[in-house]
Amino acid sequence: MGFWILAITAAVGIVLVLAYALLSPARDTAKATAEFDMNVYRDQLKELKRDVARGVISDAEAKRSEVEISRRLLEADKARDAASTPRGAPSVASVAGIIGIAVVVLGGGAWMYSELGAPGYADLPLQERKDIAATAAENRPPLETVLADMPEWSGPAENIDPDYVRLVEQLRTAVARRPQDVQGLKLLAQHEAQLGNFRAAFRAQDRLIDAMDGNADATDYAELAELMVLATNGYVSPEAEEALRQSLERDPENGIARYYTGLMFAQGGRPDLAFRMWRVLYETSDPTAPWMELVAAELPGLAAAAGVNYTLPDPGVGAGLPGPSVEDMENAADMTPDERQEMIQGMVSQLMERLANEGGTAPEWARLISSLGMLGDTDRAAAIWNEAQGRFGARPDDLDIIRQAAVQAGVAEPVTETLSGPTAEDMENAADMSDVDRQGMIKGMFDRLSERIDNEGGTAEEWARLISSLGVMGETRRAAQFWEDAQKAFWDDPEGLEVVRAAAERAGVTE
Repeated sequence: MGFWILAITAAVGIVLVLAYALLSPARDTAKATAEFDMNVYRDQLKELKRDVARGVISDAEAKRSEVEISRRLLEADKARDAASTPRGAPSVASVAGIIGIAVVVLGGGAWMYSELGAPGYADLPLQERKDIAATAAENRPPLETVLADMPEWSGPAENIDPDYVRLVEQLRTAVARRPQDVQGLKLLAQHEAQLGNFRAAFRAQDRLIDAMDGNADATDYAELAELMVLATNGYVSPEAEEALRQSLERDPENGIARYYTGLMFAQGGRPDLAFRMWRVLYETSDPTAPWMELVAAELPGLAAAAGVNYTLPDPGVGAGLPGPSVEDMENAADMTPDERQEMIQGMVSQLMERLANEGGTAPEWARLISSLGMLGDTDRAAAIWNEAQGRFGARPDDLDIIRQAAVQAGVAEPVTETLSGPTAEDMENAADMSDVDRQGMIKGMFDRLSERIDNEGGTAEEWARLISSLGVMGETRRAAQFWEDAQKAFWDDPEGLEVVRAAAERAGVTE
């Protein structure tokens, strides 16, 4: 009720302000200006007479000034007479305008709220929405209740090979005779799922985990959860949640478990947790993972619901990198912005320390640079980028992954031209060339590269490739010259200089 009182009061206030503007008499600015000027000129005439009496100016000067002031006074008087007198706006037009404004403001506002808003819906602060979501999650129906409301399995599809169906029936009989046979239960769960009999599949998987007597791993529990979800047409039941929890306890990076955990958050009214879970899953998974298309389709909507400005990146940039756990996600949701920032800083610091002590893959370096860029720590991001160029200079593909992150972080320029090698046509032509012609073609390619480096500069790996190639071709004098130039070009980049130095040593042009 308080919302409606405030909304109506604001709308009525707007209408009253506009009504006053329409009904108030128009002010004749021209007449007011003319009257002001006339008063000024009269004061000037009085002052002129006082100056003459005091002998400040001569009679002749006073006469000329009096004539000019009088002329201006007459012009101001004419302007006043010509100005229109104050009058109000036409009453009919004013009333019609006020009615139109009232209809637009009051009626239009009410219509928009009825279409876009939620009339009768109570105000829900963030914490209250979290409490409602938690209550709904605790009270959601169990697996068997949902299955009871669903039709029974209608049998295998018509296109299934009857011989395969008979083999599965024989497998069921064999497992019934040996209910603790781990291998039989594993095969039964797999083949029931192949037939689309997901109820029987998850029950076989559940019995399999019991038969393994505590030796089930994260994949076993993740597959159990997946079969439960498939059996209920996508519903993540409390039993499936427990299986997911068991899976993530054993392997926090299990992709299947992380996917269905995100789905559970989305179904439970927590798009913020679902977005965080799926964002990490999408950005760290192999692009061919089965959940990638599903997650990519849902992430933008989850980001909007979570109030996050998010652009879907290319998949797999951070493939294989560990992300925050489910517990991290839940804890972060209840943190203040400062606490969340501190948590992110701590995770970044841990990754930085591990890379410094143990090394890491190119995607890990890329993720570190991206994270520092998002935190606004561009100085450290630039330092990490410089170090990465030295470590990955001999691996251009890995360096390109890191370069992309450095460009996004604003600490590197995008590469507009890369080192070009011979095309397929060049290779075919070279096969038919004489040794002299082939040598000339190769020399021409590296002449073009050397010219570009001379004119535009280049990366450390480009300088290294040029020096190495010149050494192989026997042009040690040119290689030595480029090594000398490289020492000047990379005097402030020790890591890049080491990349070039290694090539110069192979070419035999270092001292």
